[in-house]
Amino acid sequence: MPIKTKISLIALSLSIGLSANPTIAAPTSASFLSPSEPVAHKAESESEKANALFESIFMENVMASPISQTHLGIKTDYDKWDEMGDTADDAALARTKKHLAQLKQIDVSKLTGQTLLSYQLLTQKLEQVIIDDKWRYHSYPVNQMYGGHSQIASFLINQHQIGNIEDAKAYISRLQGVPKRLSQLQGALEVRESKGIIAPKFVFPYVITDSQNIVAGAPFTAKSDSGEKAQDSALWADFKRKVSSLEISDSDKESLLRDAKTALVNDVKPAYDKLIAYMTKLETKADIRDGAWKFPQGDTYYNNALARTTTTDMTASDIHQLGLSEVARIHSEMRDIMHKVNFEGSLPEFFKFMREDEQFYYANDDKGRKAYLDEATALIDTMSSRLDEVFKIKPKAPMIVKQVEAFREKSAGKAFYNNPSPDGSRPGTYYANLYDMKAMPKYQMEALAYHEGTPGHHMQIAIAQELESVPKFRKFGGYTAYIEGWGLYSEYFPKEMGMYSDPYSDFGRLAMELWRACRLVVDTGIHAKKWTREESIEYYVSNTPNAKSDAVKMVERHIVMPSQATAYKVGMIKLLALRDKAQQALGDKFDIRDFHTIVLKNGPVPLDVLESEINLWIEQSS
Repeated sequence: MPIKTKISLIALSLSIGLSANPTIAAPTSASFLSPSEPVAHKAESESEKANALFESIFMENVMASPISQTHLGIKTDYDKWDEMGDTADDAALARTKKHLAQLKQIDVSKLTGQTLLSYQLLTQKLEQVIIDDKWRYHSYPVNQMYGGHSQIASFLINQHQIGNIEDAKAYISRLQGVPKRLSQLQGALEVRESKGIIAPKFVFPYVITDSQNIVAGAPFTAKSDSGEKAQDSALWADFKRKVSSLEISDSDKESLLRDAKTALVNDVKPAYDKLIAYMTKLETKADIRDGAWKFPQGDTYYNNALARTTTTDMTASDIHQLGLSEVARIHSEMRDIMHKVNFEGSLPEFFKFMREDEQFYYANDDKGRKAYLDEATALIDTMSSRLDEVFKIKPKAPMIVKQVEAFREKSAGKAFYNNPSPDGSRPGTYYANLYDMKAMPKYQMEALAYHEGTPGHHMQIAIAQELESVPKFRKFGGYTAYIEGWGLYSEYFPKEMGMYSDPYSDFGRLAMELWRACRLVVDTGIHAKKWTREESIEYYVSNTPNAKSDAVKMVERHIVMPSQATAYKVGMIKLLALRDKAQQALGDKFDIRDFHTIVLKNGPVPLDVLESEINLWIEQSS
């Protein structure tokens, strides 16, 4: 799962549009700052005007978001945070309406091919953003998956690079800006509180603990609870490490460290203490109702969320039934493996064996965690060495495997992916959550590495970012069904390459697919059928080999991110159906490398657009 960050209206999902023959290039941050106005001024054809406008729209949204700028390697507002709250949301909505009006000035009758399709998709997306503003408050700004409380530390540690004194001073300015950032976050929570939209009770211990962890240790406290010298907090350790690598004088380093320490103690700590106090008070008003149905017009909101997530017209009932059918099919394939390894007993008993037998787990200590990271890296390296067998295009950006940081590991998901920076200064990162090694079995490691790393999210997202001669909005946005569908498909096709040679590892692949099939059942169960948290957890425990801790985290993710988890299986099924269609139509002419090129070369698109591209390829290749 790519890590989720709410980035202003850049998430217009400026991922739309197609190009016939894009090439791959490594962009630099300087390219993002190229002024679009001169291009628009010089444009003569309507197509040139449209493409210039696409760039202008993208950059206007980026320049309104310091966080987005940092993600893209731009340092214009490197010392600032995004504005948050109704004022910022109103401004973003006004920009969207302005952009839509600008698009309507284009003479559509003069657009053709990919420019026309890009125009239609961007217009549709802007219209959806305007329509969806009615659901502005139907969310939990802080929860165990993401939120302004945890984003501050994860963003500064993973995104804010320090290459010189100015970068370090910008980091300090962002620390000094934490009180305003968290005050605005509290304001967003208070507005929702007034409307009766409060996160379920289970969310609060996670959020409060994560916030406490951020301000635990030095320089916030001199000694630990045991009386020993306190370890450095995550932010303090990060800043010290980054500054120590600078080639500057010791006096400059000491000055920077002194200023950062002052900001941490005088700005960051009081701001978090205030947020923690508010969250503790708000917790007393929370209840155990979990589904989106509890929101005002909750059913309508959820149906809309499903449509946006899957890019289909499937109803909650359709998705629920698809999930039940897929669970039954995968259970049957699992029984085949159970017999292959000569296990005598029922499938639930086999699940219990896989869940509890120590041979399937690394030790729950530092040595075991290192072994997991080393093996995950080796699996990705092996796959990378064989990419030419199944791909004609590959990303240039490197990728690393990292353990989720201690300050957020208790609440973070099982695994996720962070994009590389466009300027090459930051690699793509597959994060593995190794807090509970019982939740990270060896037999699922291979499928998980393929999904989050190569050929999954890293390959798809890095290639999209490196596409040349396409509008930026197509490189950096996304459609969840496409992105997660590709991730799950990337778990599957390595089996056709001879991977998963160990039957237990192949069982792990099926277990991962089963997990996604169960998501279809449970997400719709919670939000459309009013299943409780406990009923939902029990469904996972009864139907999968995963640890109960996995089930708890997954159900809690469903609750705070309605519809998101339905994208994986819906997208994968569509990709496999399109591949089967192409194989049947092209026969011996079918080349899986060409199929993958068609899927990846245009960046993320809605599933119906992807189908149109595959149909066109079939027609041209026949």
